[in-house]
Amino acid sequence: MESSDRGRAWLDSTDPYQQIRFGILTISDRASSGERFDSSGPSLVELVESNGWRVVRTQIVPDDLLNLHDTLVHWAETGEMDVILTTGGTGFGVRDHAPEATRSVIERPAPGLAEAMRAASLKITPHAMLSRATSGIRGQTLIINLPGNPKAAVENISVVLPVLPHAVQLLRDDPAAESGHR
Repeated sequence: MESSDRGRAWLDSTDPYQQIRFGILTISDRASSGERFDSSGPSLVELVESNGWRVVRTQIVPDDLLNLHDTLVHWAETGEMDVILTTGGTGFGVRDHAPEATRSVIERPAPGLAEAMRAASLKITPHAMLSRATSGIRGQTLIINLPGNPKAAVENISVVLPVLPHAVQLLRDDPAAESGHR
């Protein structure tokens, strides 16, 4: 069984209750101003949809801390999304604010996700050590920061894809979630 199949073992994508709903937020000053094309967001949309899940919202925003905070709060509190993926703004750049915005809105951290992504990325590039990405939970919504590079964003989210169905099941307080604890 491939890792993506293991992660979807409980999931029946024909059941709308079990379908994972994603929001994908691209954080880029240049892409938001039209100066460059956003490749990361569409790459993540393609990956999510290829797993039988649904993208309910995408948006490109500048890397502005207050705007990011407000957008993440609004998206998480609508109840429309189980998982919010942010792409961009996770490095050492002066305008990289995704981790700070995420930490300011989450109620419970989920450090294992970011740790797993960094550990896997270190096998590919030493630059993984420069990632400040974080993840956590607001209400029943999981927020995960990803790099802005499309290849790196897909590589990173692919590391945690196998656990997302169970994470969402737990966040939804599904009584069947306990069967996933072997």
